[in-house]
Amino acid sequence: MNPTALNTPHIDIPALNATVDAVTQRITTRSRDSRDRYEKTVAAAMQAGTQRKGMGCANMAHAFAAMPVNDKLKLHQEVAPNVGIITAYNDMLSAHQPYERAPDIIREAARQFGATAQVAGGTPAMCDGVTQGTDSMDLSLFSRDVIAMATAVGLSHNVFDATLCLGVCDKIVPGLFMGAVQFGHLPTVFVPAGPMTSGLPNDEKAKIRQQYAQGLVGRDALLKAEDGAYHGAGTCTFYGTANSNQMLMEIMGLHLPGSSFVNPGTDLRRALTIEATARAVAMAQTPTATRITLAQVASVKNLVNAIVGLLATGGSTNHTMHLVAMARAAGVLINWDDFSDLAAVVPSLTKIYPNGSADVNHFAAAGGMGFLMRELLQTGLLHNDVATIVGHGLHRYAVEPWLDQGQLAWREIPAKSADTTVLRGVSDPFAPDGGLKVLKGNLGTAVIKTSAVKPEHRIVRAPAVVVSSQKELLDLFKNDGMARDFVAVVRFQGPRANGMPELHKLTPGLGILQDQGFKVALLTDGRMSGASGKVPAAIHVSPEALAGGPLARIQTGDLVELDGNAGTLKVLVDDATFNARPAAQPNPDDLTANAHGSGRELFANFRRFASDAESGACALF
Repeated sequence: MNPTALNTPHIDIPALNATVDAVTQRITTRSRDSRDRYEKTVAAAMQAGTQRKGMGCANMAHAFAAMPVNDKLKLHQEVAPNVGIITAYNDMLSAHQPYERAPDIIREAARQFGATAQVAGGTPAMCDGVTQGTDSMDLSLFSRDVIAMATAVGLSHNVFDATLCLGVCDKIVPGLFMGAVQFGHLPTVFVPAGPMTSGLPNDEKAKIRQQYAQGLVGRDALLKAEDGAYHGAGTCTFYGTANSNQMLMEIMGLHLPGSSFVNPGTDLRRALTIEATARAVAMAQTPTATRITLAQVASVKNLVNAIVGLLATGGSTNHTMHLVAMARAAGVLINWDDFSDLAAVVPSLTKIYPNGSADVNHFAAAGGMGFLMRELLQTGLLHNDVATIVGHGLHRYAVEPWLDQGQLAWREIPAKSADTTVLRGVSDPFAPDGGLKVLKGNLGTAVIKTSAVKPEHRIVRAPAVVVSSQKELLDLFKNDGMARDFVAVVRFQGPRANGMPELHKLTPGLGILQDQGFKVALLTDGRMSGASGKVPAAIHVSPEALAGGPLARIQTGDLVELDGNAGTLKVLVDDATFNARPAAQPNPDDLTANAHGSGRELFANFRRFASDAESGACALF
């Protein structure tokens, strides 16, 4: 059996946008040495091939001891591809619960295609929705690096000819990519699980959260709303980091076309999982000279396409770190200047919560990824000349999957968006520039998600209220009310201080004050959720306060200006006075507390060796 043939549409591809071209060339030049080292490693692994052919009999027996007899026979003949499955399954995460039966589906499909498949290894997959505001959130960001290492451990047995990566959520997909790309000589397919069906509208959920924060409704009403929003198997339906991951994998050519946002438990979802297996097997059977490998798909051009997609959709701010770390794992050096320059020419084409009221199911129904990619390709904002798992040329992705009399097929995307309140073309964007912006000034460098912030709230000039923890600010809300203009400066939240937890629990309180007419903003060296909301938040400030960054010299009462339009972030204190101030130090008891409990003891070296946010907040590269 062969993979299903794509109905590849014809698209007129214009010359590449000059800024996209310039950024691509700049990254290529910057990355020349590191990418060359990476490609030499991949070439050596490709030449060596899998260890099965030269493996000792005892080694081989260990590798395949538990496999069915017929699968063993195929492997002993050393001609059938063996597909390694890396799975992040657990049944606590709604997005990952559908993966429980995926290995059985994949193994059976591999047999149909004349191959075999094994679960090579599993990775952890924590849920930030469960750990928000708790000590466990201090492990969240570094779990990405653990996942990368776990992925490498699984694939290190070197008995596989292709890889299938099963993961969806926040740190999981970046970690899977970072680990799998160390085995870039293998063809690799990422297999999504899909979003849960639409539940309680996101705007209604946010309203009830604010009412609870004000004491207007009780815990029962809040829990009912949360249950109504997060009600079944699949990814949470807002456009946070998990769904931004799915967009990235598709626009990079690592998902099957149109597969990112197909609901779990459907016949189409099952058909796509089978087809992903077919693609992996087919690529493994292709002669080495023409085989499409993960290293080829993890190219500078594909990574630039990923940044463009993130900007066009107003995706998760977490990817200003994750994409940097993912690229470095493949020897590609990107930075926030690249994001900033691309943001100036890439328009905002979507309105998905928190950037609007719709969820990802509405986005998919309006035209989804196929429409988005066709629009960007037709205006020269994406590289078309790239490798993907379905062949060369990104134009192959301007389609959507469907079941034609029960058989998987692809059809061309309609010419017009089915809902222009959710998805638009480049000729009529929601905004002329990207949904993320880089801020610079005498406080360092930060990022802000402008697509979720109304224009009248994008400039805030107000006195600083300086705290050293999320709890400290929440206590001020509770005891003081904070009914005034201010910029909340929450420092000592960077990767070296405490692992850079998300500070999403600050959103309801700040949102209430903004609704009451006050000018408020957040400024932090920590993170916000991938669903960063309507309050302007300058986050990921680099260098972090613990490393001597300027945040350590701000004092309560200093006038701070955050301008999301101009892209500036500064404290309005004369340079001589500001620079002469000694850097504040965190409470030693706070740092000690951050290092103990909930497993944080095990992550001391991650905190010690983590790079800054602009370098990926990574302890591995």
